[in-house]
Amino acid sequence: MAIVNNHPEETREALLKTDPKISSKEVIIDDRYAAVASEASIQATKASLEAKSHEVTILETKEEAFEFLKNLIPKGSSINNGHSTTLEEIGFISYLKTATEWDNVHAQILAETDFAKQAELRRLKGFTVDYYLSSASAITEDGIIVGCDGTGTRIGAWYATGGKVIIVAGTNKIVKNEQEASERIYKYTLELESARMRLAYKLPGSAVMNYALIKGGNPYSPKRIHVILIKESLGY
Repeated sequence: MAIVNNHPEETREALLKTDPKISSKEVIIDDRYAAVASEASIQATKASLEAKSHEVTILETKEEAFEFLKNLIPKGSSINNGHSTTLEEIGFISYLKTATEWDNVHAQILAETDFAKQAELRRLKGFTVDYYLSSASAITEDGIIVGCDGTGTRIGAWYATGGKVIIVAGTNKIVKNEQEASERIYKYTLELESARMRLAYKLPGSAVMNYALIKGGNPYSPKRIHVILIKESLGY
């Protein structure tokens, strides 16, 4: 099945050309954080994550990731996802729009036009699904998963409420340690997400209002978090 990205205009490559602040060099993007990690770095990250009770799968391409995700989630499971350019780029968000094998709670949330009711549905049902899909802002070689967002909807199920949490990330998200993770977020991720906000919502930019660190897995629920690393530069 061909990969379909519903929002190709929101990829890093597109935003570098179209966002007025980035294209004019008013905002400088640190492109070090777009680079795919070395094999040694990938393997070190995998070992550290596994030592902290997470499950890890390494895949070569976004096409492999798309097929892997389809087969990973049992039919009939309830699922939800936070916004993720990575999930868009591997075609999974497009697939979810017509998929019938799961109880897609995200679609139910978006179908609710009353914002107060939508927020309540997200709180009561969206964060307690069987499988919650997301991406990370950074993953460190010593096994820390880092996420951030402006509203909490991307990382709300990470800590305890989601049954299984699936983190899908390109290996460009891998960094050395927690300090470099913070640098990646503020020098790279935030600037590109701000460009996406300007394009999609006509807002001046984004902000890091929620910052999540997963430093280890739950000892009573090993492998609750499944990290899927793709050897491509995906998302930001």
